[in-house]
Amino acid sequence: MIQRHGTLFVVSAPSGAGKTTLCRAMRLRLPELAYSVSVTTRPARAGELDGVDFSFVTEARFREMLARGEFAEWATVHGNLYGTRAAALEQALAAGHDVLLDIDTQGAAQLHARYPEAVLVFIVAPSLKELEQRLRERRSDAEAEIARRLQRAREEIALWRRYDYL
Repeated sequence: MIQRHGTLFVVSAPSGAGKTTLCRAMRLRLPELAYSVSVTTRPARAGELDGVDFSFVTEARFREMLARGEFAEWATVHGNLYGTRAAALEQALAAGHDVLLDIDTQGAAQLHARYPEAVLVFIVAPSLKELEQRLRERRSDAEAEIARRLQRAREEIALWRRYDYL
């Protein structure tokens, strides 16, 4: 019997656009869909669990992993490091599992270069005003951080044509 190779689904969006909520809903509807847990140096937000939402590590640990070539992609986003473990990704795909990744546009570009068959999906909020409201409702970022995230959102939205689906 021929073993099916898994499909890589990469979902990107500006902060507050709803990609994490969408990915969480997809995982509930499709329990056989593997989810890649990103490694990050940012602190956990309220309700986030280590190893479930992200693998939270120190910057020193992240840089050790990076030096060993453990990441299929990595990026600095809003001052924090994020990466996808290559071994876990390769194992799931080789086993025929479809894999969902919730990552930024930098990481999506790296993954698309490494896995040209990946399916890239870009999520946008209904408007920048709505995006700003969502960021404020989080109550987790200072005013300067919200402004920085909105500027980054404009930059990311300009990249939507690199994606297969909007």
